[in-house]
Amino acid sequence: MDSVASDASSPGVTPAAAPAGGSDALAGVSRPPAPRGVTQDPVSPRASRRPAPPTEPEEELKPWQKDVTRAPIATKIVVAGGFGVGKTTLVGAVSEIRPLQTEALMTEASEGTDDLTATPGKTTTTVAMDYGRITLDDDLVLYLFGTPGQQRFWFMWDDLVRGAIGAVVLADTRRLSDCFPALDYFESYGLPYVVAVNHFEGSERFEPDDVREALTVPAHVPVMIMDARRRRSVTETLLALCAHAIASLPE
Repeated sequence: MDSVASDASSPGVTPAAAPAGGSDALAGVSRPPAPRGVTQDPVSPRASRRPAPPTEPEEELKPWQKDVTRAPIATKIVVAGGFGVGKTTLVGAVSEIRPLQTEALMTEASEGTDDLTATPGKTTTTVAMDYGRITLDDDLVLYLFGTPGQQRFWFMWDDLVRGAIGAVVLADTRRLSDCFPALDYFESYGLPYVVAVNHFEGSERFEPDDVREALTVPAHVPVMIMDARRRRSVTETLLALCAHAIASLPE
């Protein structure tokens, strides 16, 4: 049985001759197109197997961003409430930009402080603030600031509330008492607010008048049932707050 040499320089083995015509023999051979998502090196005959890096979609510019002569009406709104009531979810659901979130993993050190009975799947918590932006109409821009819910972070509220036109107080009917500190704070601060009941799946649904009575909220303060995960529901809540803040202005 003849052996096959692996090295062309071995004795007795003659290298294969180049095909007749040299490079002309490849003149009719075309390079197949690269598969979608694969880029080709214009110099190397081999296609790169590395996929193109993902690109983030560009932000759609608003009318007030395209025309330098138009100054938007910038307003600040605070989103407050108890621990795990949905403040981060609300800001993220409605923000037209990637929201700024300061989430940190929860550790065993907070077991005796943070009650996870109503939200057993919660693994992170806000340690500073949430930030987002939404444009209503063409020139009205709302900047949303979500406050941390735990008492140990209340010292930050004075800075976050400064310059705001109003606040959304999120409530959970399973633990209404958690929103009392926010209600007391905004009433003492003199800041217009609305109460937004974030209805969680599996919880009993109550009418706004029942929630108003339980929280002893004044009759002129809007109380709404909403879903912090739904953009439209959050937008309706923000519109109600803007209308309430305008109505609260002194004549």
